[in-house]
Amino acid sequence: MKRTILIIATVVFGLLNLNATTVTTEPNSVTTATMTKDDLVKVYDWYIKTTTGEFRGTAKTLFDAKRRANLVGQNEVVLEQKISNYFILKSELNKKENRLYFWEVKSEKGEAKGFSTSEVSAKKMIQLVAKGDVISYKIIASKQLK
Repeated sequence: MKRTILIIATVVFGLLNLNATTVTTEPNSVTTATMTKDDLVKVYDWYIKTTTGEFRGTAKTLFDAKRRANLVGQNEVVLEQKISNYFILKSELNKKENRLYFWEVKSEKGEAKGFSTSEVSAKKMIQLVAKGDVISYKIIASKQLK
């Protein structure tokens, strides 16, 4: 009996001593980043199909997208031409990450598309861009890039 009490007391004191000497830190994994509509940038993708082939690219302004599409289609028979815009964060414009998230939202007053490097920022961008009640949205994650 004495032996059992001695073993239990040793274990309890050992655990108390362990907790007393172990440095405890509180993890601070929650980061709050405020995102406003001013942080979003429109990026324009252009696509042109001619008799000689298909060409596509990306531009930061609508004027540049039209100019580049016209340069490619110059002296060619243009079969199809399309320019579409996407939203992306200014901070993520030139950043290369491991994964890319494409998002699309339809609301009462229109629709919008964009890219993000995290699912959280994709959801936040959907909230910022959507005007009125959101009818539907989707987020598509790309595979891991190497």
